[in-house]
Amino acid sequence: MSISKSEARFLDLPGGRLAYSVEGPQDGLLVVCAHGMGDTRAAYRHLTPLLTEAGYRVAVVDVRGHGESSTGWPSYAPEHVAGDLLALVRHLGGPAVLVGSSSSTAAATWAAADSPGDVTGLVLISPFVDDPKLSLFLRAAQGLVTHSPLLWGVYYKSLFPNVKPADLDDHLRHLRATLRQSGRMAATRGVVAPTETRWTERTGDVRCPVLVVMGTRDPDFPDPEKEARLAVDLMAPLARLSMIEGSGHYPYQDMPGPTAEAIREFLLETVSA
Repeated sequence: MSISKSEARFLDLPGGRLAYSVEGPQDGLLVVCAHGMGDTRAAYRHLTPLLTEAGYRVAVVDVRGHGESSTGWPSYAPEHVAGDLLALVRHLGGPAVLVGSSSSTAAATWAAADSPGDVTGLVLISPFVDDPKLSLFLRAAQGLVTHSPLLWGVYYKSLFPNVKPADLDDHLRHLRATLRQSGRMAATRGVVAPTETRWTERTGDVRCPVLVVMGTRDPDFPDPEKEARLAVDLMAPLARLSMIEGSGHYPYQDMPGPTAEAIREFLLETVSA
């Protein structure tokens, strides 16, 4: 499966190597996209061309331990993933807008809080604000899913309850093949391991404009709009909300057109203003 039109590039950092690719005009506003747990930068395969056509320079990164990035990092916590994102922004000649999806919304927020000069805007797609209240059965199920590439694929597919991308089965084959590699499932678990400081505690340090994007049919939340508004309230008055009608957990895959338009409008009205 082709991940993007651009071949992977690599950035060596203390502790490991990051894989990323870049598309779009060299003089365009830099947008750096980070995927969620268990995924790869191929998650942005539909959004990237829409943003580059709008004039943005888009970098998509395999979060440490995922995709073509190396495994064996000492930590997969969001504050350390945030450091990777900032290193990539600086390497590419930032500042940049950071786009985080699901678990990576924590890292993107952390990066903006740690280094306001490097981050001019945040797009948080499907952020988790409340800690989920799981029964013993669901906790056991979660443990099984995060240890099995096959079960992870089943769970991942369930996050598209309404509209499924035409190439979803190809993407799932790509994910399962990647997750079978040594160290990949450990990295998946590491991304969402409990941390001493939650990302929500860093929101008060964010100084840039923020767009929260949520699908109205996101099955990861009992009430997707309520969860999204919690995120917006945390960063008021800097944040605004865009609900993507009919979308699941990954709006940039099942509804890339409306998602790209929401991001474009946000950037034009705030970061590019």
